[in-house]
Amino acid sequence: MSKKIVNTPQAPAPIGPYNQAVKAGGFLFISGQIALDPQSNLLIQGSIAEETHQVMKNLQAILQLEGLGFDQVVKTTIFLTDMALFAEVNEIYASYFTADHPARETVAVKGLPKNVNVEISMIAVG
Repeated sequence: MSKKIVNTPQAPAPIGPYNQAVKAGGFLFISGQIALDPQSNLLIQGSIAEETHQVMKNLQAILQLEGLGFDQVVKTTIFLTDMALFAEVNEIYASYFTADHPARETVAVKGLPKNVNVEISMIAVG
């Protein structure tokens, strides 16, 4: 099985030894995205709503590069620094899916890169 490295300037450049995504075996494995603006490389530091929308836009840019959309996402993981943020993040996350939501877990963690509040990773098929 071969793998293809996937990177787009429409999503933030990796800040460590990883790629935005890897395509293998008919799946696209997207690394966790945080609220970095891909043009300025600056953090979106406003409300949790603004942060979550930027994360979803970054994920969408990676999906689109491979000709995919949120309807091809089969699995997501949401990392939150505080479960009190769950309801608002969940509402925004849900607005990006139209039907057949993917499998998912949401995990509370002590900290995330660059001290953000939310990070989301995805696996898509296609």
